[in-house]
Formats: sequence, structure tokens, C-alpha cells
Amino acid sequence: MTLTDRLRAALSNRPDMELLAGDHADLARHAATDLTAAAVLIAFTDRPDPGILLTQRAETLRHHAGQVAFPGGRLDPGEDAIAAALREAEEEIALPRAVVELVGAIDPYRTGTRFDITPVVGVVPPDLALVPAEAEVASVFEVPFSFLRDPARHHRASAWWQGAERHYIEIPWNDRRIWGATAAMIVNLSHRLASL
Repeated sequence: MTLTDRLRAALSNRPDMELLAGDHADLARHAATDLTAAAVLIAFTDRPDPGILLTQRAETLRHHAGQVAFPGGRLDPGEDAIAAALREAEEEIALPRAVVELVGAIDPYRTGTRFDITPVVGVVPPDLALVPAEAEVASVFEVPFSFLRDPARHHRASAWWQGAERHYIEIPWNDRRIWGATAAMIVNLSHRLASL
């Protein structure tokens, strides 16, 4: 059974626990029409210990500068989540759409910055020569999914934002800090792939 087949089978099962729906509980009151539709590509590398591709955003960006993220962004008019995730990955890290074996879209995640993000899961060959788009991405790196899915690595933290204490998840990896929406989507994915 291929990695793609194993991921599809695991994602077809609903988790026993509730998934994180958004950054903050108060986001549930907002209609999806109040939020900006976006998509990210969660690209698994097809190797014995599969990894996930992540980016470090450029420090020069106005929003989320220097943060770790999946390749992704807003949906263009007439575009669905899968098309947007593939387009953004190609623009941000030169990941050719043709090499992505799609698994499918998973549970959306709402952010405090008012995005309704659809994670799109795919499988890519290992060791691709990826090139970050300098204006948006400082670097591309891979983290073993076995590390990311380990609950012992999921640290709970909090910070004050917009006059309220907000709680988030943080996953330290080497000299990088994976946190916020990216970490929450990783935790959700870990729950969805519990049988993998």
C-alpha cells in the first residue's frame, strides 16, 4: 500500500476527539462569509519516515513575518481550495503541481486574522530541488511527521492579543518555532491520522 493510499484510508476515519476549529472560541460566531477563504498544502514526502514540507516566511512581509507556515494563501476568484494550494506551493517554493499526488482536503481552520483555511493533503517525491520565492519565503525545510505528531512535542502557550488572553500550540523544531494556526493544523492532522 502506498503512502497516498495509507493517508486516504486514515483520513476516511473520523477522530474520536474533537478537532481544533479555530484560533479562538469566539471565531465560531462569525459566518464563513465574514472570513477570507484560503488554502494550504500539507505536502508529505514519500519516504519510509514521511516528512512534511514547511516554509519560514520572509522577515520583510507585513503579516506573519518570519513565521513557519505551510505553503498557501488566499483563493483567487473562481478557484477552489485544491487549485489554490497547488498554485501557492508552485509560486512560493517552486513545487510543480504535476508531482503532487493529491490525497484530499481536510477540516478547515479559522484564524484570528480572519482566514478560513482549508488544508489540502498531498504526497510528493522526497528530496525535490525546491526554490523559495525570495519576496515571500526565506527557506523551505522538512520535519518528520513522526516528530510533529508526537503529543509530547505539542506545548500549550498563551499570549495577550486584542485585549484577551489567547491560547495556542507551539512545536519547537531545531532552531524554529512552529506555532499558532500551523501547529493547530498539525495537531488536527495528527488526530485524523491516528491510525496511520
